[in-house]
Amino acid sequence: MLLNGSEIIIECLKEQGVDTVFGYPGGAILNLYDELYKHSDEIHHVLTSHEQGAAHAADGYARATGKVGVCFATSGPGATNLVTGIATAHMDSVPIIAITCNVTLPLLGKDSFQEIDITGITMPITKHNFIVKDIKDLAEIIRRAFVIAKSGRPGPVLIDIPKDITAPTNKYEYMPIKPIPVGRVKKNITEKSLNEAVKLISKAKKPVVFVGGGAVLANASKELKKFVELVDAPVCDTLMGKGAFDGTDERYTGMLGMHGCKASNLSVSECDLLIAIGTRFSDRVLGNPEKFASKAKILQFDVDPAEINKNIIADHAIIGDVKEILSRINKLLTQKSNEAWMKHVKELSEKYPLNIPAEGLSGQYIVAETYRQTKGDAIITTEVGQHQMWAAQFYKFKKPHQLLTSGGLGTMGYGLGAAIGAKTGKPEKTVINFAGDGCFRMNMNEMATASRENLPIIEIILNNHVLGMVRQWQTIFYEKRYSATVLDDGVDYVKLAEAMGATGYRVTTREEFNNALSEAMRSEKPVLIDCIIDSDDKVWPMVAPGAPINEFFEEN
Repeated sequence: MLLNGSEIIIECLKEQGVDTVFGYPGGAILNLYDELYKHSDEIHHVLTSHEQGAAHAADGYARATGKVGVCFATSGPGATNLVTGIATAHMDSVPIIAITCNVTLPLLGKDSFQEIDITGITMPITKHNFIVKDIKDLAEIIRRAFVIAKSGRPGPVLIDIPKDITAPTNKYEYMPIKPIPVGRVKKNITEKSLNEAVKLISKAKKPVVFVGGGAVLANASKELKKFVELVDAPVCDTLMGKGAFDGTDERYTGMLGMHGCKASNLSVSECDLLIAIGTRFSDRVLGNPEKFASKAKILQFDVDPAEINKNIIADHAIIGDVKEILSRINKLLTQKSNEAWMKHVKELSEKYPLNIPAEGLSGQYIVAETYRQTKGDAIITTEVGQHQMWAAQFYKFKKPHQLLTSGGLGTMGYGLGAAIGAKTGKPEKTVINFAGDGCFRMNMNEMATASRENLPIIEIILNNHVLGMVRQWQTIFYEKRYSATVLDDGVDYVKLAEAMGATGYRVTTREEFNNALSEAMRSEKPVLIDCIIDSDDKVWPMVAPGAPINEFFEEN
């Protein structure tokens, strides 16, 4: 059938099973929005308050549902406002499709009104990007973009489409096709490589399994649990790996790294084999790379060959989809027993528990109480900072896709947009965003989006009137010179929430928070809880940047 460019875009999105798009219209993308209007019963459009919110919402939708998230933006500043969200998705390997529309083909390269080279800008932060200069290429490019976003190590893809390609008069023959299935990467998973891994595992007396975000993306939880039981090992994870292994399991020791649990850091420092599954060994995990797991051989499973020997030299690696690797290696392993090692690691966990202050309202208490009231079943999104670390420490994630957070880029302002995307994709789930007051300021306008969409998300602000994590570093490393980190300007977040159509609570005690959260969970509209906590509360444990991960600051 003969369709114009806008019609082809919509048909291709429907072809790929897209039912939700997050975006913000403008002049260059008007043709596409006009066509979207005609298909509003098939594709729901969420009008965000800012394009960055649209990118984060698409990201949160993708992480929560396992589908590809889609966002729209117009040319110029509309497109550039997506950049932080695209970079966030890129760093955390999240499959999103960003569709931007640019000025018409004759105006490209002439510094036209609201023209920007968005493909040039996003080249380093996308898995691939396209500019469509001929309508005959449009459908094929969209289809390729979805395959690229989903395949191997997932990631964002941008498609930039000049306005005249989408014009009602510009038509081309469109033939619908079924989406190309994306298979798991397995060509490099050989019997030889599997057998070599089995040999390393069989010789180990003190193994540790270290789990990253790749295990979440591969939906490898079932295979991972069986693997861990066969190896008879304790399990630690990265921030991005939360939920891949059940955080309530007795084998689980907690997060590894700068703000990791002492039991995790110490067991990795003592182990003789570290089995790294879907993790990139970031600097926040390694501390001092030369002293990281210095007694251990490193066995690494990862879908991306670029991650092998990048930050840590592996003694052996298998490149491929980690679900496929684990499934195949489980068939080759025999049951191991490391009773003495497991007893020792358990003693470390008992000796070095994570502590909640005995009295008063604190970030640790707020997260732990949220875990209790939600019975560990909520989708948790976060901004970046102290509250993010407390969420990772005190909420026990039992399943993958439960924690949505900016791990790689560390994007303040991510969580609220991600919560909107998660609640849109998973309306049956309780969705809670933990924020600091500094982070909330970044994209607080998206509370209006939650109200407009009637999304009963819960926004919990851990309000210490400072940029908490930066202040913590200033306290420890900069002799308490609190340069530009105090936020004592009297902004009333409860009134802001109410002005945007949400319900607001301010709490200063544990009892007030407990009651406010209970009411929020029964609400049918967005709720903001402004929790007043101490400015000098800190995240413990902490390892100094560049220090060995078994050397901690003491709480004081």
